[in-house]
Amino acid sequence: MLVGNLMNKNPVTVEPTESLAEAEAKMHGGNFRHLPIVQGGKLIGMLSDHDIRQHHGHHKDTRVTGAMTDDPITVTADMAIEDAVEIMLERKISALPVLDEGKLAGIITTTDMLEAFVEMFGVTENDATRIDLLLDPTPPLDLPRAAEAIQKCGGEVLGLGTYRDRWQEERAYYVVFRAKPIEAVTQALTKRGFRILGIH
Repeated sequence: MLVGNLMNKNPVTVEPTESLAEAEAKMHGGNFRHLPIVQGGKLIGMLSDHDIRQHHGHHKDTRVTGAMTDDPITVTADMAIEDAVEIMLERKISALPVLDEGKLAGIITTTDMLEAFVEMFGVTENDATRIDLLLDPTPPLDLPRAAEAIQKCGGEVLGLGTYRDRWQEERAYYVVFRAKPIEAVTQALTKRGFRILGIH
């Protein structure tokens, strides 16, 4: 998945002549915590609610340029989401402006990332269930075989994935599916030799 698939393509912005009070009003009005500062379509800084709080009592008489982060870290729409997440984690920041040929094209935040994470795990699907599995190397058990077992129970597979379980040496796998009754699926997987870590 790319940054461009998740970013807000029409972010609210402020101009360098605006005050912190005006910026704060925009943040409250839109229920967000970051504002790109733009001049002539060009990004010149980023402002967060934390930046504004540092100037408590002087919001009306302080321009946004007096509190903004100069030369902010930026990404492009064609960057992979995992690369953007890595930047956020390394730099301990929660929003990244997205540039296209030097001009602001959007903004992506940790909230956008979390929404994508939730969607990946199928939480937003109606009647969806996620089952976490460990796959034994002998006999060879893999995700396609797990998906096949679910489909033979009349289930609909919505997504497959893998993650590192910090409590297990093996890599854990998950299948998001829609099926009733769920017990038929768990029994079919267990009968085939899959070890079930959890059902969510």
